[in-house]
Amino acid sequence: MKLVRFGQPGAERPGIVDREGQIRDLSAQVSDIDRRMLSREGLSVIAKIDEASLPIVPEGIRIGPCIADVGNFIAVGLNYADHAAESNMPIPAEPIIFNKAPSCIVGPNDDVQIPPGSVKTDWEVELAVVIGARASYVAEASALDHVAGYCVCNDVSERSYQLERGGTWTKGKGCPTFGPLGPWLVTKDEVDVDNLSLTLKVNGELVQNGSTRTMIFKVPFIVSYISQFMVLQPGDVITTGTPPGVGMGFQPQRFLKAGDLMEVEIQGLGRQLQNVVGG
Repeated sequence: MKLVRFGQPGAERPGIVDREGQIRDLSAQVSDIDRRMLSREGLSVIAKIDEASLPIVPEGIRIGPCIADVGNFIAVGLNYADHAAESNMPIPAEPIIFNKAPSCIVGPNDDVQIPPGSVKTDWEVELAVVIGARASYVAEASALDHVAGYCVCNDVSERSYQLERGGTWTKGKGCPTFGPLGPWLVTKDEVDVDNLSLTLKVNGELVQNGSTRTMIFKVPFIVSYISQFMVLQPGDVITTGTPPGVGMGFQPQRFLKAGDLMEVEIQGLGRQLQNVVGG
């Protein structure tokens, strides 16, 4: 299934994408795409609904973040060897994890805002994992039992805040609008998570072109690993790292500016389109 949320910020309604690619309104059947509906039982309820009986959502309506009320928004750093190389950083022996603020989450086509005074705002296409069942000290072999599905994330990053201001990477990762999610949440039964192409274009130029095949730490290991340090709850999001081609890796470095247009896509998970605006 492809689950979606549509409508104005703060008033989004749940929907499902039918076989023809049309959005159908689920709001008469379920309250939202939230932690309750992301459970195995919740998804089973949605799967039994006759899509053809649902009203079609008019074209052109805003698409919101594909999940409501995200609790933890956790990110994995340097999870592609070639991205570590372009960042002049060693391949990590264990996953690097840090937090993005849930308040940075926006819809897939909402504007991305450069923070006031920022000169190093960067892009990162990433596969995001959405948790569907409580996970604490889970084994790698059973980790996917705790996953509801996957979506596209643009892990927008301010590099000077992240790397030059002391402390953790979190400083450069949680600014407003730095977490576009969606357009859809695709349930795990429809995704070959180890073989997905990821691309990102800036102003039509292809700058990132990678595949989840080259991830250092795969999704089951990541979910298991993080569950050793914290309890993962339904609705939590883990964004799993980016392939090479970020602005920081260019020579000379390139960063976003007002007026830029980002096109972010993962095979089978949909496309994002974001205008960059000044802080």
